[in-house]
Amino acid sequence: MIVSTLEELKTARRMLDPSLGFVPTMGYLHEGHLSLVQKAKEECKSVAVSIFVNPTQFGPKEDISKYPRDLERDLCLLEPLKVDLVWTPTAEMMYPAGYQTWIEVENITNGLEGELRPGHFRGVATVVAKLFNAVQPTRAYFGQKDAQQAAVIRRMTKDLNFPIDIVVCPTIRESDGLAMSSRNRYLEGADRQAATVLFKALGAAKEAYLQGEQSAEKLRRIAMDVLAAEPRAQVQYVSCADYESLEEQETVRGKVLLSLAVIVGKTRLIDNFVLG
Repeated sequence: MIVSTLEELKTARRMLDPSLGFVPTMGYLHEGHLSLVQKAKEECKSVAVSIFVNPTQFGPKEDISKYPRDLERDLCLLEPLKVDLVWTPTAEMMYPAGYQTWIEVENITNGLEGELRPGHFRGVATVVAKLFNAVQPTRAYFGQKDAQQAAVIRRMTKDLNFPIDIVVCPTIRESDGLAMSSRNRYLEGADRQAATVLFKALGAAKEAYLQGEQSAEKLRRIAMDVLAAEPRAQVQYVSCADYESLEEQETVRGKVLLSLAVIVGKTRLIDNFVLG
């Protein structure tokens, strides 16, 4: 069932089982998205997917018009998975004239992506809250690749008492380790090969950790050294932070997020490993 309006969504939701898994997406689906849908189907009696390119999470220097879109292709990819509901709202529906209510998640949005993309997580938190309110899922599924986003949504869900379980699923990768992303379509030729440096950098730091290295600064430096050897890579950050609070660590204790952001050619990529 494919619906676009809120009225259609409300009618469709009443027809679905109360046990509803929800996968919010911005479209241009890949195997990473489909793995979330498959996980939702395993755990829930009904599954809904939203496809919406959210304008409020794009900054003034980020061109939303260039974000890849292909709804027909997305629906063809979803069809074999037999999802129960696909919702395709419009920006005018989500943010009607006069809209002025926003959700701000503090602290964990200050660094990493939040520092480089001011306002990004305000847009993310607001749209996800609106999607949750409209779809009324019991579980919602997100990918580990967008680790800070997942942390923000976990925090928001807890703080606002949404009765929803947040499920974070492993990153799906290409055969050479590159994390699957809708933005990968912009990588061509030498840039595509150079993009594997993110996986290599994370792998080198993880190997040092497995060999007993517990200095967060040394792990960052190991990753930076690998990235520095790739001339097409422009590093924005390398982080070793607490998994929940995203506060930078001096010593690796417990569960830690090793993450990085790198521009390869003209394409900005992010990736991460979870240590501990």
